[in-house]
Amino acid sequence: MHSHAVAARPSQLIQAEDCSFEIDAIAGLSEEAKSLPSKYFYDSAGSALFERITELREYYVTRSEIDILNSNGFAIGSLYPSNCALIELGAGSSRKARILLGTTASIGAYVPVDISGDFLQEDVARLRKDFPHLAVHPIVGDFTKHFDLPEEIAASPRVGFFPGSTVGNLEPQDAGRLLEHVGRTLGKGALLVIGVDLVKDSRVLTNAYDDAQGVTARFNLNLLKRINRELGANFNLEAFQHYAFYNERECRVEMHLVSKCRQEVRVGERLFQFYAGETIHTENSYKYTIESFQSLAGGSGWSTVGFWSDDLFSIHAFVNRC
Repeated sequence: MHSHAVAARPSQLIQAEDCSFEIDAIAGLSEEAKSLPSKYFYDSAGSALFERITELREYYVTRSEIDILNSNGFAIGSLYPSNCALIELGAGSSRKARILLGTTASIGAYVPVDISGDFLQEDVARLRKDFPHLAVHPIVGDFTKHFDLPEEIAASPRVGFFPGSTVGNLEPQDAGRLLEHVGRTLGKGALLVIGVDLVKDSRVLTNAYDDAQGVTARFNLNLLKRINRELGANFNLEAFQHYAFYNERECRVEMHLVSKCRQEVRVGERLFQFYAGETIHTENSYKYTIESFQSLAGGSGWSTVGFWSDDLFSIHAFVNRC
C-alpha cells in the first residue's frame, strides 16, 4: 500500500486532534455494551494489515471495486467537470484514485483526506513522483468531522471520492448524516463517486471478515495494541479473541473482540471489568441493495446520475442538490 519514499513536509499537513482517541476509547469502554470506534484501526500497523486484508482470497471487496473501476473508469471520468479537484475521503493508499487519475484528464488537483498521518505522507510522496503535474494537497484528519478544504482549490469544481464501502461502517442514520456533511463540504452541484458493498450470501460475507490466515484477527487485535501504546493501557492481547459474523436482521457484518476470561483492564486512570465471553464491538459493516443505498443518498440531498456493479459490489455517482 505504501512506500518509504520521502515524506511530505509537516507544514503541508493539517494534524488531527490528539486527545479525541482517548476520549472516544474511554467513552466506548464505559458503555454497558462495550465498543470502540472502527476509525482508530488505522495507525501505521493497522493500515499495513488492512492492505494485507485487501489481498486475501476471501476479501472480495477491494478486488471487485477495482475491477468495476477498471472496467468503467472512462464512463465514470466522463462525469467529471474540467479541471476539477478530486477529494478522496479515507484515502489510504490512493490505489483506487490512481485508476481515475489514469482514465480522465479532467482532474487538476487531488486532496486525500485520511486519519493516518504517517501512512498518508508516505503515499503522497510516491503519488507526487508518479504524477508530477498533479497538485496534491493532503489533509490529515477525520473526514466525518468538519475540515477545511485547501485554499488552492477554492475555484475548482469538486468531486468527492469515497471508495471501499467505508460508508457501511456507519449506522444507516449516521451514514445519511455523513452524506449530508459531505454535501455541505463539497458544495451544491458537486459530484460524489462512492463504493458500496452489496447484500449477498452470509458465508461469503463471514469469510471476508474472518479469513483463514488470521490477518483480520490481527487487524482487530491491533486496536488494543494501539490503546496500550498510545493511552497507557494494559490490555493482554492473548486474553482477547477476534469474532466476526453476519447479522442478517440488521444487514451487517459485526466484528468483536471477545474476552476469554474474567479480567480487569486499565486505560489511563480508568479501570474496566470484563467477564468471560464479554465483547468489545469494534466494527459494523452494513450491506445495501442498489435501491436501498440510492434511497439513503436521495434522502440526504444527492441525486443518482449513474451506477455500476457486479454481483458483489457497486459504485454510485451522485450530484449534490443542496
